[in-house]
Amino acid sequence: MDVVVTVMGQDRVGIVAAVAQTLADHNVNIVDMTQTILHGSFTMMMGATLPADADFATVKQAVQATGEQLGMTIQMQRHEIFDAMHEL
Repeated sequence: MDVVVTVMGQDRVGIVAAVAQTLADHNVNIVDMTQTILHGSFTMMMGATLPADADFATVKQAVQATGEQLGMTIQMQRHEIFDAMHEL
């Protein structure tokens, strides 16, 4: 299953590493990512693929817990839902 992970909050050391480690712990493959920092605010979007046997809710809860530890907002959505929400 393809997902989109968004990360937002105050910039600090270790954000990318922590999110990537959480995804790796669940065998999630990061296929694309972009990040930027604007006036100290960090934003990142990742495209990732969950393994066939992964439980979406479990992985989502894990990335959100990582966000709480970092003081960041992290959301994970199924790619097809993300696309449907952003159609022109």
